[in-house]
Amino acid sequence: MHIGAGWLEGARRVPSPNCDQRPEGEVSLLVVHSISLPPGEFGGDSIERLFTNRLDPAAHPFFAEIAGLEVSAHLLIRRDGECVQFVPFEARAWHAGRSRWRDGTRERQALNDFAVGIELEGDEVTPYTAAQYRALAKATASLLTAYPALTAERITGHAHVAPLRKRDPGPAFDWAFFRQTLERLRDRGA
Repeated sequence: MHIGAGWLEGARRVPSPNCDQRPEGEVSLLVVHSISLPPGEFGGDSIERLFTNRLDPAAHPFFAEIAGLEVSAHLLIRRDGECVQFVPFEARAWHAGRSRWRDGTRERQALNDFAVGIELEGDEVTPYTAAQYRALAKATASLLTAYPALTAERITGHAHVAPLRKRDPGPAFDWAFFRQTLERLRDRGA
């Protein structure tokens, strides 16, 4: 996979209005999330509708609670490994919310300013698929190549940067397997 003009080659583009310009243009952190809409259900177009402000609040009781949210992510990885990109990586997607990151000796807030947000279609308890791990590793390898300030050590989960509010991607996400998959991919130069 290659990144050109902030877009991941091969990803289906569904542009979201929920983004703006990064204040410094910095891309130096990757935050892994999980999402399922309705909660615990996979498939359908509800995630895309949420990220493009087209979610029908009458379609499910949970949707009435979140329909007014203006949120997005850079990339969604579906259960079958399909990548859907909503925001170019050079822009600021609205994914991390109130969060903090220990960056060396300083604590940083406003993570959306410098973080890429990747959502995995899933929840905290259902195992993620092999296709998702492969797609995440490929996308991450491309990001590491395109953005030198982003390193393998600067990849974290939403729960790690917002521990009192969020649990995703949760215990179902196998960090060791993901890192091994990424390392093998990078060793092959893919």
